[in-house]
Amino acid sequence: MVLAILLPTLLILLVMAGLVARVNPQSAFPFFNIDLHWPSILLANTPTGGDMGAHVVLPQVLRDDLLPSGRILGWSNDWYAGYPVLYFYFPLPALFTVLLDVFIPYGVAFKVTTIVGLLAMPAASYYLVRSIGFSRGVSGVAAAFGSMFVFMESFAIFGANIKSTLAGEFSFSWSFALSLVYLGIIIRNTREGRRFTPAAAVVLALTALSHIVTTIVVVVVSLPLFLRRRGRAGVVLSWALGFAFAAFWALPVMVRILGGWSTDMGWNPLTGIRGAGLSGAGTPFTNEFIPIVALALIGAVWSLLRREDVRVLLVMTVLPFLVYLLIAEQNWTILYNARLLPYWFMGAFLFAGIAVGLAVTRLARWLPNRQENTVVMGLLAVAVTLAITVVGVHDIPGWVNWNYQGYEGKQAYPELESIMTDINSLPDGRVMWEYHKDTQERYGTPMALMLIPYWSEGHTTMEGVFFESSLTTPFHFLLQSEMSRSPSQPVRWLRYRTFALERGIAHSALFDIDYYLSHTEDMTDEANRLGLEPLFEEEAYSIFRLPESDPIEVARFEPMVYDGEDEFVDMAVEWWDDLDNLGRWVVADGPEEWERLSELDGPYDLGAALDTEDAVVSDVVIEDHMISFTTTAVGVPHLVKTSYFPNWEANGAEGPYRATPSLMVVVPTQPEVSLEFSRTWAENLGMLLTIVSLSFIGWWINRRRAAKRAASARAEA
Repeated sequence: MVLAILLPTLLILLVMAGLVARVNPQSAFPFFNIDLHWPSILLANTPTGGDMGAHVVLPQVLRDDLLPSGRILGWSNDWYAGYPVLYFYFPLPALFTVLLDVFIPYGVAFKVTTIVGLLAMPAASYYLVRSIGFSRGVSGVAAAFGSMFVFMESFAIFGANIKSTLAGEFSFSWSFALSLVYLGIIIRNTREGRRFTPAAAVVLALTALSHIVTTIVVVVVSLPLFLRRRGRAGVVLSWALGFAFAAFWALPVMVRILGGWSTDMGWNPLTGIRGAGLSGAGTPFTNEFIPIVALALIGAVWSLLRREDVRVLLVMTVLPFLVYLLIAEQNWTILYNARLLPYWFMGAFLFAGIAVGLAVTRLARWLPNRQENTVVMGLLAVAVTLAITVVGVHDIPGWVNWNYQGYEGKQAYPELESIMTDINSLPDGRVMWEYHKDTQERYGTPMALMLIPYWSEGHTTMEGVFFESSLTTPFHFLLQSEMSRSPSQPVRWLRYRTFALERGIAHSALFDIDYYLSHTEDMTDEANRLGLEPLFEEEAYSIFRLPESDPIEVARFEPMVYDGEDEFVDMAVEWWDDLDNLGRWVVADGPEEWERLSELDGPYDLGAALDTEDAVVSDVVIEDHMISFTTTAVGVPHLVKTSYFPNWEANGAEGPYRATPSLMVVVPTQPEVSLEFSRTWAENLGMLLTIVSLSFIGWWINRRRAAKRAASARAEA
């Protein structure tokens, strides 16, 4: 049933290549015609659209900064006053983009990467159903139905289908397809009595290197295989070796997540069950999905009556749905429940395909030339399935072309280009921009200005796409709200102040921000009223110079060590609100002689005043993995206006200590001080585990080959 895989794959490719301008319904078979144009995926431009328009930065950081320094995990100053790169995001698709970039233009390489997971979905679906034990015909029809899931238009943003991929979740689609293959491998291994194959571990590792949620799901879903005595060892070995294979990334990430070094965005779980039409996006039952559920019930019952071992597929389908409901009921925020729905949808589509496939094979038995009729009727079922899918496609081609025609293809691109040209003409520095969705959406995405470092070397910006990655994230969005007329305010648990530019200017000094870009007339007028120096004034935007600040600041008061019961970040949010005391830093740890602080209620002027008016900091160098400076104030605390992370190590100073709001304090012990973003035991042990796992896999493969050669030699003798 090669065609059963090839046809839906080609359909996905045609749509995702941007070849389809629109789908026009018609009354006769095949019930549609398609308008075509030049495929936008081949345009050497900069992809945009949703989060995708900002994700384009990551492979560039890998290519230009991390890989040349021998790193995959590292640090970048591009966003959030610095953030750890790939400690809380997924490296495999970005590495693939860097590899493709060797052969094709960067923009095309990035776009190709975004569609790989979708293109793999039909083959992955086929492999999973075939591994369960169904015939080629049934598996082929199931693969076609699995492909229908990626075209769902009432499900977006949350993962695995086309709309989610275009919104920026292409890593999820990679991992989702790989997770289906992993389940297929371990199911086949247990069916055939194999205790272990390295392929299962490798695919599980690749799944984890593309997304963590999918990895958690398939590990839990594979538990029913423990009911088979021969399956236990193989499953456990695949988990252990898979983790070891990915440990160069997975172990540091696990350590940092468990250590609480990422930002909790406070995403509220979805609570909807039934959604009407496309407005029901994100609910388990939408209008277009109801017929699939009915067919899926038939497929599941029929499979059980035939004594097919569909336990894993049933668990893959039902358990995510039940956990979705549980998270909604308990209002948990540790896992965003919408991320689980792709398995619910895909499982139902596969069971629906199984129902149709079984019906086709049963019908073919009543006809002469049973084998030929099975093939013909199976292909007919696939063709009808794909025709129905295409008829249901409405706005996907528009989304594809919006993204893949790039920033350069937007009517407002000259305006965006003008912004970047103006910024590029300024001395190096950090830029804060007013969030204004309507304006920035015209550029291609509200996240368009996150690409300031991408287009203008030497100019960083506060806002980036990897919200959970930096301890500065909540404070950036507090600042964004103060410096915007219509801010985004995505961190749910914060108390925001909107249109408070005077406060924003004071807080900007904490992060050594040099420039402010406004879009609305209100913010521009307020900036002029407060006396900010205008650098560029255009019809759609203005750029101002903020009051001068220092990247390294000498303390005027002795810092206070926080030893209260609340989390440090909660205390720091309270500290942020008191503009009069921004010079009194609170740290998470420090020397014994520093005063201790348990709460911020009332005055907290415990830290002794320091005579540092004559202190001079010079020769400041800030690079992605190194910060250095010279100071005359040895023994006096210094605030380094770069985000804190445990990998920073100080030379020539005590610390660094985590400081309010999210920065670092060091106490120089000599005039020359440097901080280095270093590998810790987690990175070193993770790399060792990966090397050991690769060595084991190589040894196992050689051993198997030697055994086969020996068996062949004995047979010939």
